[in-house]
Amino acid sequence: MISPDNRSRMEINKRVHAELQRSGLVSREEHSIRTLVPRQDLTGADRTWAKRYEVGNVLRYSRASKETGIGKDAYAQVKSIDAPKNRLTVELQDGTQRTYDPRRQQGVSVFREEMRNFSVGDRIQFTAPANKLRVANRELGTIESIEEDGRLRLKMDGGRPVELDPRKHLHLDHGYAMTSHSSQGQTANRVLIHVDTELGAKALLNSRMPYISVSRGRYDAQIYTNSAPALTGGCQISSSTNWAPSKVKPLLMAIVLLHIETVQENAVGGDLLLRC
Repeated sequence: MISPDNRSRMEINKRVHAELQRSGLVSREEHSIRTLVPRQDLTGADRTWAKRYEVGNVLRYSRASKETGIGKDAYAQVKSIDAPKNRLTVELQDGTQRTYDPRRQQGVSVFREEMRNFSVGDRIQFTAPANKLRVANRELGTIESIEEDGRLRLKMDGGRPVELDPRKHLHLDHGYAMTSHSSQGQTANRVLIHVDTELGAKALLNSRMPYISVSRGRYDAQIYTNSAPALTGGCQISSSTNWAPSKVKPLLMAIVLLHIETVQENAVGGDLLLRC
């Protein structure tokens, strides 16, 4: 399942998890796990200003800085903010604190802490690479057991078993839905696409969104929307290579739009033009 933004993606994950529990496909026993969720409201420019941070935000540094003394791949939590002086005070994992001007520290990812309830049988995805586990970003698996100490035993989609301590691997989420951006590189036999035309982040409803989302499906792609007329302007895609009918795998362009009576597919000169 694909949805343009993180808010709707998380809501879909929550509802699928609950429905699977009701149907008995996922254990009703839940285990609350602390996870890190990216603050996607921050631009690169925002991250240079202390006032755009929040106390409690978790920061990950992809670059070392001699000036701040923070090493590569270090994590820290924001403890205080001095907006007039543009200074952040953060606490590293070893308990030491650093105060610095965020304009002097590059390569910073900003997260909020959020609790997620996982159960045996749940689909799970890694939202960042876990190099020691040899797991790639957005790799998917299924929870086979949850130990008394909280450790998760997973079976990855490739068949490989993985065991992890979620207290050390915080970049986890339910694996039922993902954003169109995160779905790049993923392929499934069937794809369900959720598009809310009243989405606050209108920039996400662009011409690339339907192209990326629909092309994830090998055989079937279905779009569900609250308003077909409102979607029409942004749901028009064209490509002369990947979508040439002679080169497409047996892809059933089954586009199902709620409240839509017709779906038009028009191939012109080797291009496939899909209008919703």
